[in-house]
Amino acid sequence: MMALGEVMAERKPYEFFLLRYVPDVAREEFVNIGLVMTQSGGDGGGFADAYFTQNWKRAQCLHPDIDVEMLEVIGRDIQNRVANVQSLPVLLHELNDQYSNAIQISEVRQCLTEDPAMELKELASTLVEMSWSRQAVDRTGAQRTVGRKWIRSQMMAAFWAEGLKGFVLHDMPASPFTNKADDFTIDFAYVTGKEIKLFHAVSLVDIGQETRMFPLRVAKIASTMPRIRTETPKFTAVTEDQYDAKNKDVEQILAFMKAEEIQVRHVREMPEIARLARIELGL
Repeated sequence: MMALGEVMAERKPYEFFLLRYVPDVAREEFVNIGLVMTQSGGDGGGFADAYFTQNWKRAQCLHPDIDVEMLEVIGRDIQNRVANVQSLPVLLHELNDQYSNAIQISEVRQCLTEDPAMELKELASTLVEMSWSRQAVDRTGAQRTVGRKWIRSQMMAAFWAEGLKGFVLHDMPASPFTNKADDFTIDFAYVTGKEIKLFHAVSLVDIGQETRMFPLRVAKIASTMPRIRTETPKFTAVTEDQYDAKNKDVEQILAFMKAEEIQVRHVREMPEIARLARIELGL
C-alpha cells in the first residue's frame, strides 16, 4: 500500500470555502449552495473556479419562499468575481461585504490534488449536492436519514468539509489483512502517532448481513494488521443517531462490537470527529 506521504507529495495545495444560504440567522440553519476553490498562495495567476448549485429543492425545504432568481444572479456574479480574482483575502472581503445578508461563507479549508477542476466537481458533489441527491426517500417523499449508504455520505461530507480529502484514506482494502479475494473496504482511516484510526458506517436500523458481519471482520483485521503495519488499529463504527436499543439484534451486534473493542459513535458526532482528525493530522 502506498504511504500517505507518498500520495500527498505528488499533489498541490488548494484552498476552498463553501457558500451557505442562511434564510434565518437566529435559527442557525443553512444549506450549502456553492463552493469556491483557488490555488493556495495564488496571486491571480493560478487556478480559481466556483461551483453553484442548480438544484434548489433542499433550500426550498428549508425556506419555501426562497428567491431563486436572486440567488442565481448572485451565483453568476460570484463566478465572474472568481474568474478575475487577484487574491483570496480580497475575494472573501468582497463577498462578505456585498452578500453577508443572503449568503454566509464557511471557514477556508485546504485540499491536495493533481487535478483541481476534477477536485472542485467532487467536493461540490459531496458537500453541496450529496446531502440532497444521495439521500434515500421514503414513500411520503421525506428524506430517509438511515442506512449505511446515508451514514457513509455524512461521514464523507464531514471529513471533506474539514479539508481532509487527500489526508484521510477512504475505501481502504481489507485484503492485505484477510485474503486476496476479500473485496471488503474500510470507509475511512488515518494515521496519528502510533495508531491508525479506522471508521466504518454501520446501520443499526437497516440490519443485514453487512452489519452482522462487521464485528467478525474487525476481529480478523485487528488480529492481522499489527503484523503488517507498525500502527495499532483503533476501530470506530458510526451509526444512525436513533435506533431501537432494545431490539435483540441491535443488542447482540452492540455486544459483539464491545467485545472487539469497537467504539460506537453517532452520525451527529461526525463534525466533532472530523475536527479532531484535522488536529491530530496537524492541519
